[in-house]
Amino acid sequence: MSTPNPYAAPRATVADAATPQQGNFVQGGRGVPAGNGWKWIAEGWGLFKRQPGAWIAIVVVLLVISIVAAFIPVIGSLAMMVLFPVFTAGIMMGCRAQDEGGELQFGHLFAGFRERFGSLAGVGAIYLVATMVIALVVGIVTGVGMMTMMGGGAAVGNDPAAAAGALTGILLAALVMLALMIPIIMAVWFAPALVAFEGRGAVDAMKESFTGCLRNIVPFLVYGIVAMVLGIVASIPMALGWLVLGPVLAASMYTAYRDIYFT
Repeated sequence: MSTPNPYAAPRATVADAATPQQGNFVQGGRGVPAGNGWKWIAEGWGLFKRQPGAWIAIVVVLLVISIVAAFIPVIGSLAMMVLFPVFTAGIMMGCRAQDEGGELQFGHLFAGFRERFGSLAGVGAIYLVATMVIALVVGIVTGVGMMTMMGGGAAVGNDPAAAAGALTGILLAALVMLALMIPIIMAVWFAPALVAFEGRGAVDAMKESFTGCLRNIVPFLVYGIVAMVLGIVASIPMALGWLVLGPVLAASMYTAYRDIYFT
């Protein structure tokens, strides 16, 4: 009987793990077909259904952390805004682990605290400052509407024109907030993944995220419409459907990133 050669290559077939980053990284992202907006959600569902228990646990714990933070006056809410990209990056790492054939671990939720925390928190800090500036602008616009409504006193209630003017001020404030927040959301959307996977700094990641979203306005429109419809459905049974939809939408951020930034 021949003695096995200890230096010989193993005979067992070992398949190389497929990685989501095979291919070329596209600086600033690429435009994809409109229908991919639905595709991102469908692929997000594919990641969720592989480990629904782990996904639901992560979402519930993150929700509990957010609720606890909300009870801490001022600081809690501000801290969560800064840390939101950190948590998001951890979830993106979990998605990548699944995409590579591994498993989503509960610890992935906190992985962003161990890797590139400074840049991730930097994204959150920029988001916080931008939101505060927008809130100030909206507050000024809304304040004008409130002063108009309060200045007339009881007369406003009896004066349809004055009431309509006050309502117009409030609606204008909402439109200003929406118009100003959309670019900020675009800049933050892919920033955690770009920081975690591509090593971008906070500002560079936000620039690339904005560009990637800008090149895919139509797919994101489809994505938003589908997400809105699913959100309505998920809210019907005492909002319990969000235990599924929440993780699916979180995973869809990763599938969209993979689709837009790699060929």
